[in-house]
Amino acid sequence: MKSKTGKIAIASVVVISLSVFCILRSGRYLVVNQPERSDIIVVLAGDHNDRRYSLGLDLLRQGFGQQMVVDVPGGQMYGRSYAEHAADFVARSAGDQRSQVSICVIALDSTVQEASDIRTCLERIHPSPRTALLVTNDFHTRRALSILRSRLPQYRWSAAAVKDTAIFGEPWWRHREWAKTCVYEWEKLVWWKLFESWRR
Repeated sequence: MKSKTGKIAIASVVVISLSVFCILRSGRYLVVNQPERSDIIVVLAGDHNDRRYSLGLDLLRQGFGQQMVVDVPGGQMYGRSYAEHAADFVARSAGDQRSQVSICVIALDSTVQEASDIRTCLERIHPSPRTALLVTNDFHTRRALSILRSRLPQYRWSAAAVKDTAIFGEPWWRHREWAKTCVYEWEKLVWWKLFESWRR
């Protein structure tokens, strides 16, 4: 009887230890940062502080892409479209790379829906790209990469991760905001894998 109880106790400790290890590593699992030299760089929408755009432009200047597409939501602000504001910003900030940067207007706000607009924008580019490097926040990279590889399999995708310690860090338990971001992103990742990835 004691032997059986001891085995159960050991098994319980192992299971609990593995569970704690997986939970503590869950933030790191969300992040994929393996940029590859590609035909085009795609900066996903949702950039609230220009970090995605800035990293994309740096990668463009380093030769990681020949062109860069910046996703911008539809709609207007102060009498002008977001696309017009973005185009002005590119003109002021891109320097010698200005002619290599184009704006892609995104009608819908989820990454799954955004993929459809990205397809339309990439189809307009000549010569047609075959490889694409996506740029987005670090916690968003694994899900975004999975979505784009599923929805746009005609391109070979890699990802570059943007760090923003105001909203996320891999040791998510250190800050309340990081924990909220980690939990929310895991919810969306699980939803994508279980319910959306198989839909067309």
